[in-house]
Amino acid sequence: MPGMLYLCATPIGNLGDMTPRVVETLQNVDLIAAEDTRNSIKLLNHFGIRTSMTSYHEYNKVEKADYLVEQMRQGKNVALISDAGTPAISDPGEVLVQKCQEAGITVSSLPGPAACITALTLSGLSSRRFCFEGFLPSDKKEKAQVLAELKEESRTILIYEAPHHLVRTLGELYGALGDRRVTLCRELTKKFETILPTTIKEALSLYEQEEPRGEYVLVVEGKSLRQKEEERQASWQSMTVEEHMAFYEESGMDEKSAMKQVAKDRGVPKREIYQYLLSK
Repeated sequence: MPGMLYLCATPIGNLGDMTPRVVETLQNVDLIAAEDTRNSIKLLNHFGIRTSMTSYHEYNKVEKADYLVEQMRQGKNVALISDAGTPAISDPGEVLVQKCQEAGITVSSLPGPAACITALTLSGLSSRRFCFEGFLPSDKKEKAQVLAELKEESRTILIYEAPHHLVRTLGELYGALGDRRVTLCRELTKKFETILPTTIKEALSLYEQEEPRGEYVLVVEGKSLRQKEEERQASWQSMTVEEHMAFYEESGMDEKSAMKQVAKDRGVPKREIYQYLLSK
């Protein structure tokens, strides 16, 4: 029988957040795949875990995933851990999961700490609807595209950032999204945990003067429906009535339907649009 893959969530700071189930699993599997074995050995030693480890990280994720899948085909059970938090969230674990699914190998997730969810619950911003962006792309073109999408995002946005890139990222968010409420969460579950509800502009001003320290999760307010409606109204008002009519007629609407939609967009009676066009 083939073995299994266990996705084991590990503490993001406080070792007390390690679950007994994860400890037991790490003790009993045949092999642990770790993002950084030098970091993970400290965790394993703390809990008296003596299981063999192998490295699995961004730079060997494809070939090592093939190796691990073959080990599981031979009946070995493998646990995957990241440096901190839940595997496959902003780390290469998703590649291994995909390859296991393709090979018909069972994958089990052992839930536990996740920085993004911890930050969301502490942010004071809406948690009913949210999107996780992780680290913004390093490629400038790809990042510009992501920021353009986030500008229109109405859900609460979660972004990871390292301290040495924080000011740059805050500046890019301010330029793309404008000033929004944001909660900066740093060093979550650790001794110097800090939760700062503020705005993007105020955060940028603060960290231009004060050196950022620790790993950050930015929880950014989504664009409100009111903001969207105001921007939509402003875009229509920047058009002449004739341009507005042409916009809908060119999309395939007949004159009557276009007139009705133009009136709705502008918040005026249809009769007003009709009279205006009649006078031209």
